[in-house]
Amino acid sequence: MPTIRPLHQDDFAQWLPLWQAYQAFYKVNISEEVTAKTWSRFFEEMVPMQAFVAEEKGTLIGMVHYIHHYSTWTEGPYVYLQDLFTAPAARGKGVATKLITAVYDKAQQTGAARVYWLTHESNESAISLYRKVADQSGFIQFRKIMA
Repeated sequence: MPTIRPLHQDDFAQWLPLWQAYQAFYKVNISEEVTAKTWSRFFEEMVPMQAFVAEEKGTLIGMVHYIHHYSTWTEGPYVYLQDLFTAPAARGKGVATKLITAVYDKAQQTGAARVYWLTHESNESAISLYRKVADQSGFIQFRKIMA
């Protein structure tokens, strides 16, 4: 079973293929500039963006990125689980559940009131897992791209 641990600066070479595979799964192409900025934000003390990775026998097999932010609805902050990905060979083995649980544990330690995330409605395998580890809110996302 893999070890779940915080992302380290020397993980870039193994994190990048996971990040790229995640983008391919969602059929998006995030620029190298945004990728570089995202990577640097994980290690900036004043930026509330963090990451965990799943490591097995020295190889990264999964990742989760999450962001702490305040809410007008609660005293404690929320944690937005933004990106979750496991390598195809690691799927169905509890890796994603362990990564989500690591975020839950961190949220608990920091006094967060809620952990939440989005997934695409077509991602049926993820939805099946998410229904086991969280409640479906019933809210529908609306957005306007500003760039």
